[in-house]
Amino acid sequence: MDRLTSLPDELLYHILSFLPTKSAVVTSSLSKRWLNLWKLNPILDIDDSVFIHHEDGKGGREVIRQSFVRFVDSVLAMQGDSPIKNFSLKCITGIHPDTVNRWICNVLQRGVSDLDLFTDFTYEDTEDDSYHLPKELFFSSTLVKLKLRSEHCVDWWWHGGMWSDSSSLPMLKSLNIDSDLIFCGEIEEFIPCFPVLEELRMANIEWVESDVIVSSASLRTLSLHGTGCENFVNPMSVSFDTPNLHVLSYYDLVAEDYPLVNMKKLFHATINLIVTDKQVKRLREPNNELLEEEDDEGNVFLHFGNVVKLMNGIQNVQKLSFTADTLEVLSQCCDTLPVFNNLKFLGITSAEGRGWQAMPALLKNCPRLETIILEGVLHYETDKCGDACPCISREDKGRSLRSCPVNRMEIQGFRATMKEMTMIKHFLEYFPSLKRMDVVVEDNEPTQLRNPELSNCITEMFELYNKLYPSCSVELMVSGFLQKKWRAQGHI
Repeated sequence: MDRLTSLPDELLYHILSFLPTKSAVVTSSLSKRWLNLWKLNPILDIDDSVFIHHEDGKGGREVIRQSFVRFVDSVLAMQGDSPIKNFSLKCITGIHPDTVNRWICNVLQRGVSDLDLFTDFTYEDTEDDSYHLPKELFFSSTLVKLKLRSEHCVDWWWHGGMWSDSSSLPMLKSLNIDSDLIFCGEIEEFIPCFPVLEELRMANIEWVESDVIVSSASLRTLSLHGTGCENFVNPMSVSFDTPNLHVLSYYDLVAEDYPLVNMKKLFHATINLIVTDKQVKRLREPNNELLEEEDDEGNVFLHFGNVVKLMNGIQNVQKLSFTADTLEVLSQCCDTLPVFNNLKFLGITSAEGRGWQAMPALLKNCPRLETIILEGVLHYETDKCGDACPCISREDKGRSLRSCPVNRMEIQGFRATMKEMTMIKHFLEYFPSLKRMDVVVEDNEPTQLRNPELSNCITEMFELYNKLYPSCSVELMVSGFLQKKWRAQGHI
């Protein structure tokens, strides 16, 4: 203890920062040196779950809840006006919003730079289904990093409207909002409130206007998970004017147009363009009059070919991931897809209800591709899957694969079906530069490898593939946890 006590205050503060505040307070009993250290610690981590347990009865929880409020009040009071850097508050057991906002205002007045809030309030505590942040938060001159998580709606605006004075967080570089629903007004008015913002993540955002413009010269990382316009309506247009963006994660309903996509410095993109089953049917059968009569969404799908404008805007990426929905949408612009000259890593998520029609064109347009990660290979079979898979026999089988320079492939979520084994053989046969293929069995995915006889058969087939294609190492990868579990159950 003497060695620890002899350390400088700054180092002891750093040690205390790894402890929840409740545990940090307990260190005051170690010695006189530690008595007041926690009071001056500029990092507070307060979590109400440390106080309240699920097994406590309703009456007991209320007593402990009151005790938690008194504890936080006393901690903040004992710290006085001492400067604070980080304040993390997890409060999901029914503390009143006014109390939480009082705590937030306390640390804002003391110059907090990193604020992490995880809140949940009962319907009785809020006048509506949203939580209103305190006014002081919108005008902080010290906040650099802000993270908001809520089980309810997060309403960035104050009681349905912004203050008469424009919001401004001049130092904010990172903003992360994760909620069941986010209201932030028009995004083109929201983002300029943060002139030096470098990282923005917003989950479950609903567009107020049908024409969306995301514009920022300072953004480096952008993650937008949209739900379209009100009532899950496809937006009319989405534009990105983000010339210095490096990383993009974009999830949203397909827009009818992408008039501007300025992302020349983009390095890594993950794209999920969400389509409904009804839209997919219309895409596959555009001339089916019966489907047209049943369509209550209009002819939105007719404009899905404009997705090529989004692809043109991100064509400089080196890492790119598409979901199964996105791949289905790209089938509408196969002939006009850009060449991804810098692309080295491609990730594809497959689904049995979504097709691979865009895969041949995509592989042909990646002349420097090195790695492919496939989250599943089973997909909806059509005659337009082309030569990328062996679903339908054809004369030009494997043509797009032969021109692809990929040398490493990983197949995740392997279920040990014969269709998957046929796909694996097809890849081994037609990817000329393939040196390594890892086939991964996930811990929580269904698989037929639990059957000992089938498991032996699959193992033998993998051994055969390694002999037939000696230039490529083919490996079935099962986690140690799963192997131990299966052995205990007698499956292997």
